[in-house]
Amino acid sequence: MSLFVIKHEHSPESCPAMDPQTAPMLLSELSEENAGKYGIKIHGEAVVNGKHTFYLIVDAPDEKSLNNFMSLFAQAGSVDIYPSSSCEIVVNRGFC
Repeated sequence: MSLFVIKHEHSPESCPAMDPQTAPMLLSELSEENAGKYGIKIHGEAVVNGKHTFYLIVDAPDEKSLNNFMSLFAQAGSVDIYPSSSCEIVVNRGFC
């Protein structure tokens, strides 16, 4: 498993939280059970208020699994996946 940070952005006009049919599906997609189907463990998630930007910190087998997991979000906007490391690992290796 590898650590990743995921950033999703969408326009105010395409905000899935405003759609009464899509919003519950998004919560279901982010459930521990659904993430587990892709081999993903979600460590944290947050939406930046008023910015239509969503972040996830996850452990996952690979980027392909994450792209599959985030496919519903990709329909509403961009999905950027960043291979990441914990602060402890960065300090121990001596570079970001």
